[in-house]
Formats: sequence, C-alpha cells, structure tokens
Amino acid sequence: MPSILRKLFYVVLMLCIISLLSFGAIHLAPNSFFASGELNPNITPEALEQLKRVYGLDKSLLMQFISWFTAIIQLDFGISFASGKAVRDEILSRLPITLWMNIISLIVVFILSVYFGIKAALKHDQMYDRNVKQFALLSYAMPSFYLSLILVLVFAVKWNLFPISGVHSTPTPLETWKYYLDMAWHLVLPIFVMVFGGLGSLILYVRSLTLNILKSDYIFFAKSRGIEGKVLFWHYILPNLSPPMITILGLSLPGLIGGSVILESIFAINGMGLLFYQSALSRDYPVIMGILIISSFLTLLGNMIADIVLTKLNPHFKRRT
Repeated sequence: MPSILRKLFYVVLMLCIISLLSFGAIHLAPNSFFASGELNPNITPEALEQLKRVYGLDKSLLMQFISWFTAIIQLDFGISFASGKAVRDEILSRLPITLWMNIISLIVVFILSVYFGIKAALKHDQMYDRNVKQFALLSYAMPSFYLSLILVLVFAVKWNLFPISGVHSTPTPLETWKYYLDMAWHLVLPIFVMVFGGLGSLILYVRSLTLNILKSDYIFFAKSRGIEGKVLFWHYILPNLSPPMITILGLSLPGLIGGSVILESIFAINGMGLLFYQSALSRDYPVIMGILIISSFLTLLGNMIADIVLTKLNPHFKRRT
C-alpha cells in the first residue's frame, strides 16, 4: 500500500510539473489566437480587449495558470477560442471514434506481433524468419499516408468495396446493429493502415526478446530436462516475455486518445488527432492544453499500472523497486 501511495504522489507531482511547463511554453510561443484579429481593420482594439477579458487573458501569466489549474482539478478545461464550446465537450465528441480505432488496432497489433515474433524466433534463420523480418521492415518503412492513398485509390475508388471517407453512411442507419456494422465498414481501411504500420517494430522487438530468452541458461536447462513444445512456451518463454510487453502496453495508453493527424485527414475522420492539429494551427490554447494534460495523465497512469502489475507477477522486480 505505501508503494502505491508513493506512485500516486509521483503521478500527481509529475502532472503538476508537466502542466506548468506546458502552459508556459504554449503561452510564450509567438503569435496567438487573437493575432489575426489584431490585423483585421474591422475589429476594434476595444473588442479584442473585451474578448481577452472574457477568456482571462488580460491577467498575468501566473494568474492565468493558477485559474486554469484550479479549473483543471475540477475537470473544467475551459472554453475553446475557436468554437466557443466547452473544451470537455469538444474532446468528448471526438474521443469515441478515436478510442474505437486505437483499441481495436492495438489489440490486433499485440496479438499478431506476439504470434509472428515468437514463431520467427523459434524458426531462427529459416525461410519463415526471413519472410517475417522482410514484412516487418516493409511495415516499419512504409509511410502511412502513402499506404492510405493506395488503399483509397484501389479499394474505394477503383473497386468501390469500401467508402472513401467518414465513419457513417448518409443517411445514418437507425437500428443499433446496422449503425455499428456501417461504422465498422467505414473503419476497415483506416484500421488496416494503423495495424500495418504498428506491426513492424513490435514484431522485431518480440522476436529479439524471444531470441534472448531462448539463449538463456534456464531455457538450456529446461531443454536438457526434456521440456519442449507447449510446456516450454507457457511455463518458460511467455512468463519472461510478459514484463516488457506489459510495460509497452502501459505506455500505449496515451496513444489511445492521440489519434493520427494524417490518417484522420485522409479518411475525413473527426477524431482527436484532427482536433489537436486544428487547435495547434489556430493557437486554441484551452483545447491544446486539455489534450496535453489528458495524454500526460494517461502516460503516467499507464506507467504506474505497468509497475504494479509487474510487481505482482515478478517478486524479484518488487524487491528491486
């Protein structure tokens, strides 16, 4: 219990430091959301000053941070400069589709990477291993925007098998099962791009870890005792492969809400990636800070959860921490 409390204190402390640094860096950057208004002759300086007072930008930077951080603690991320809507509502409206895409792709990537990575290591230097390495390198090197455009041209434009853009047909199906089936049909191509792009590095990582495990002393002694096949895999290889994979899974949490700017732009998906990109272009500070804080919190939370799970699985790790 003291260890968990210590980790929670660390999360809170780091979140405060990240908030302070991010807030200062963003607000000290050149230009602002109101810079274009200052150059517009139709907008009077008095009107701009009134807008700044509404958003609290007439105060000192320190007072702005204190007001903003106090609101953040109450889960109030402020009002978007661009839309005039609550940042929390903006994020919640874009979050579901990004979560759907990232959770599905993450699960598929982990399952396929573990399967192909372990099998390639077990067939080291054989034809299967060489083919898997070539596929992994292709996946790692292929730009996501290039693959997206190829898939759109072939499967959407030429063969008309999948829709070009969006997440729903027009009109939107009313029945629940048709609604989700229609959404799944629209997400096939973007999820395929995400899975393909994520496989390469993780397959090579799992393969490398498995090769190191197979060269270890305990595997040698297990084989000398006649342990092979499924028993060797489930009782010796997988338990030693789990800790680094759990760590990677924990660090993948912020990616669940991050979205992909390029992917969401090509497939016209109104997700978190596109929201962050649009907010960065327009200097919409409240939205940018809201997304950064949530991503930072998920990064720290994922790291903490991974540490807790590892201490439960591995007593040696618990003694070291």
